[in-house]
Amino acid sequence: MNLSKKVCLNNSILNQLRYQLEILEIHDYKLAKLLCKIIPSNCPFAKPVTINGHTLFQIPPLCKLNPLYEQLMTLRYKCLLYLVDQCGEDATKYC
Repeated sequence: MNLSKKVCLNNSILNQLRYQLEILEIHDYKLAKLLCKIIPSNCPFAKPVTINGHTLFQIPPLCKLNPLYEQLMTLRYKCLLYLVDQCGEDATKYC
């Protein structure tokens, strides 16, 4: 298989996965709670690198490089909306 066919196949699979995440509807309390816990509300990779209390440099948030970042944030938002609107849950504990 040549490189252009591999890239096309990878894009096709990635686009299908994006689509599936976008159309997913949340109707399950346990699933919504789990997804809110495992999908972080902010990028966990953005951190300062320090030695002996001195910051050497800052690692920037790299989550935007994730090709599914927008879909995962949307899914987390859908879960939060379900928990608040349908289940009467307090969303602040997931932030």
